[in-house]
Amino acid sequence: MDTVSLLLAKLAPEMLLPLRIVLIALLSWLAWRLARRLTSSFGAWTSNTIADPEDLKRATSLVQVFRYLTTVFIFSIFVLLVLSELDISIAPILGAAGVVGVAVGFGAQSLIKDYFSGFFLLLENQMRQGDVVRIADIGGVVEEITLRYVQLRDYDGNVHFIPNGGIGVVTNMTHGHAFAVIDVGVAYDEDIDAVIALMREVGAALRADPAWRQHILEDIDIAGLDKLADSALVLRCRFKTAPIQQWGVRREYLRRLKYAFDAAGVKIPYPHLTICRGDDFAAQLMPPAHNGAST
Repeated sequence: MDTVSLLLAKLAPEMLLPLRIVLIALLSWLAWRLARRLTSSFGAWTSNTIADPEDLKRATSLVQVFRYLTTVFIFSIFVLLVLSELDISIAPILGAAGVVGVAVGFGAQSLIKDYFSGFFLLLENQMRQGDVVRIADIGGVVEEITLRYVQLRDYDGNVHFIPNGGIGVVTNMTHGHAFAVIDVGVAYDEDIDAVIALMREVGAALRADPAWRQHILEDIDIAGLDKLADSALVLRCRFKTAPIQQWGVRREYLRRLKYAFDAAGVKIPYPHLTICRGDDFAAQLMPPAHNGAST
């Protein structure tokens, strides 16, 4: 018998129990650290090898969920091993847990619904980390997706935690591609065809700009005259853009179009009010005086 075996034989059983528990805790910690390192390495590998931004966002979301699941799994194994070392039978605990689970299941249906809904959200690729979505009348950027909730941050910086079970309709504004839809109003006396040609020219120049070329996927699509408004002719157009770029493209196009309209003398209508004095208004209503003798 070697030296280690002799040393262990001399130790009292009550001294071996804490050592075994410490060893289990150490091994569980090492397993947790290894799982974290593997998931981090996988996340770094995907960011370096996946070129498609959509696939990259999905991989990032799955890495976060896998990290959460491995943490829960390792902790559960640690608890079961510690109970076994304490000579506490696991079988009755598991049986009681099953009975309690059924009872708790009726009271925690919303929690179970959250987990099932979160699983299908990830499985069906409805949203990913970094997407801009609208859920439950709340819009924002998806910062985190778990099996329990979705974390959104809106434009004002507010963070919203939405349980997955309460998600009915998901409006994903950055899935695959997007459209920057733009309505332009001009005065009624403007030449529509000339205005459309000017809009097309500005759109072509915007797409040819190296700073915006990678964000605009296709040439400008001008639908034409969309509405006869009260004081304006409304022309509608759109750009097909990369995800999350539709708002920046829209702002830049409107900025350039305003300068182009000013240079071409195209009038942009705006609400205005004409005030008439009472005497002048009455004079306009009265018929002109009849000159000449009455018969």
